[in-house]
Amino acid sequence: MAHSQNSMELPININATQITTAYGHRALPKLKEELQSEDLQTRQKALMALCDLMHDPECIYKAMNIGCMENLKALLKDSNSVVRIKTTEVLYITASHSVGRYAFLEHDIVLALSFLLNDPSPVCRGNLYKAYMQLVQVPRGAQEIISKGLISSLVWKLQVEVEEFQEFILDTLVLCLQEDATEALGSNVVLVLKQKLLSTNQNIRSKAARALLNVSMSREGKKQVCHFDVIPVLVHLLKDPVEHVKSNAAGALMFATVITEGKYAALEAQAISPLLELLHSPMAVARLNATKALTMLAEAPEGRKALQAHVPTFRVMELETYEKPQVAEALQQAARIAVSVIEFKP
Repeated sequence: MAHSQNSMELPININATQITTAYGHRALPKLKEELQSEDLQTRQKALMALCDLMHDPECIYKAMNIGCMENLKALLKDSNSVVRIKTTEVLYITASHSVGRYAFLEHDIVLALSFLLNDPSPVCRGNLYKAYMQLVQVPRGAQEIISKGLISSLVWKLQVEVEEFQEFILDTLVLCLQEDATEALGSNVVLVLKQKLLSTNQNIRSKAARALLNVSMSREGKKQVCHFDVIPVLVHLLKDPVEHVKSNAAGALMFATVITEGKYAALEAQAISPLLELLHSPMAVARLNATKALTMLAEAPEGRKALQAHVPTFRVMELETYEKPQVAEALQQAARIAVSVIEFKP
């Protein structure tokens, strides 16, 4: 006679490291306890559950209040790569919410994460870069990364990481450089970004140009852009097939050509013609950047002479209307200033 018998083994399609959180209002306190467990699999399970829970800002707030952030900081030093990977994933998810960014700043997570910049696991490093990228969406986050002296490390990693990670690093650097480019300028950032302008990856070219735009806001940045012959490369990018690349290149030129050396470097690289073409770009910001860059070039006698025949183009821009009033006002004002500089009689 046949007898039924229940197997004591898990079904083959069940992952033992994945659990369903069933603790109700006790979920986070229970997981906090499990994060501190001596048992490896228990820690892994708790992190898997947290990855799901931390998509909810309310859960982040509760986790912060009961001390989970300190537990996560400790787990960044765990000898097990899966634990480090899942911990950085939890932190990346946390940083994607405003309350999570606050938690990063309150618990000094930025510095704790930085010790994994050379982690052997690419997944771990990728999560780290994404966490930093999310954090700098607010100025305090960018200032925190700067204050911890991490800019030079990020500039170095930009040279050695895979392209996917380079994009994350550039996104982070763009906003950090907007706050303060001092450390970056002392870390050869201009030379590194010049190299990235030549990338076959259009996203990297665009983001590198955007980073150079922010670098060029300071006088030292302008001088380095000229010293390292970056301007001819930026002029070349004005003919790039990608509109965002052309727009950011024009923006970088707009700042770099404020100084006399930058003006004549751009004129020598024959920047006027591609900048004039960019005035017809479908992107309003590209037209604005091109107009302002041409205005800078018109401050040099040679540039003013070359642009006099194109005054009617700027006159038309003064009268153009756009769907967004702020865009229209900015472009019209830029065109008026361009005309006044070009028609200036010394």
